[in-house]
Amino acid sequence: MRPFPKLHDLYIGRVVLSTVLLTWMVLLGLDFILGGLVPQISDLGKGDYDFFTALTTVSYTLPRRAYTLFPTAAVIGSLMGLGQLAASSELTALRALGLSRRRLSMAVALSLALLTALMVLNGETLAPWAQRRADAVKASAKSKDLIVAQYTGLWAREGDIFLNAQTGQERSDGDDRWLELRDVRLYEFSKEGRLQSLAHAAVAEHRPGGWLLRDVERTRFEAKSVVRTQVPEERWESKLDDSALAASVARPRYLSSASLRESINYRKRNGLDASEFEQHYWSRWFYPLNVLALCLAAIPFAFGTLRSGGLGKRLFVGIVFALGFWMLQEQFVQLAGVFKFDFRLAYLLPSVVMLAISAYLFRRRSG
Repeated sequence: MRPFPKLHDLYIGRVVLSTVLLTWMVLLGLDFILGGLVPQISDLGKGDYDFFTALTTVSYTLPRRAYTLFPTAAVIGSLMGLGQLAASSELTALRALGLSRRRLSMAVALSLALLTALMVLNGETLAPWAQRRADAVKASAKSKDLIVAQYTGLWAREGDIFLNAQTGQERSDGDDRWLELRDVRLYEFSKEGRLQSLAHAAVAEHRPGGWLLRDVERTRFEAKSVVRTQVPEERWESKLDDSALAASVARPRYLSSASLRESINYRKRNGLDASEFEQHYWSRWFYPLNVLALCLAAIPFAFGTLRSGGLGKRLFVGIVFALGFWMLQEQFVQLAGVFKFDFRLAYLLPSVVMLAISAYLFRRRSG
């Protein structure tokens, strides 16, 4: 293998990057409108949530959407770039100079490495921060008694009672869905602003008819004494909007790897199910491999259709491979969650299958 980069490598990289960026912008624009703004219409008019606030909220989600859409944009853009070179006979000329399909594919892969690295960095820094801002803007606009703080969790108010929850998530069991908050504190103040009681609950679940508090320790501050009580379970008759709270709870797929790792350790220490957090944690680690496997597996098909098919066919092949890869991986991940085997295996197997297909096609069609 000749050393990188040569002039032709830089040229291929420039063409591929331009088509990937164009495809990426188109997909991102469609997702911004159809997947972002349109679903917000049903929430307009709730509290102070107007169209400008909705636009601001969805704009904050752009880094997260860019991270999610990049693998699909990479494979479709790569195929379009190769199709552009083939249509102008430049790819044929490069092959005539002695460049193998492997060399051309390596130039494509290396040109995408920079964008992949930027997306990994984005997924760990900007995207989680911006998503938290989006959730905070929407939640605070819909409910004036709700505040989302980065380091102190969720704060909400109902009358003279203030709620603080460190973590939370939406849970389901069949058709039954509920909001679960953990490490919850309830501060009750008098009309004069004096703290009357402080309650700590390990878990707070929103059920039909109100909230259910578990493992509750309550401290009441009387005029001349302090009374402490403990009960395993207690109902809190509150009309606090659980939908607004749920919108402000950080979903595991929106957290950084460091936050996911902390959440996994917390749940394992307390005997809780950490599978959802492990699923998203390992997806971050396998993200670069997924992009590489997806592109390398699709590129040989593009070479195979250069003579017999046009750009439309190559684009179709890219879309089918992008959807097929993610569907295959999603099935493996779901099986890992059901049968409780290692998520690393679920993310690795589809990539290995795709890379094996690529290696086979390269051996068959190399020249």
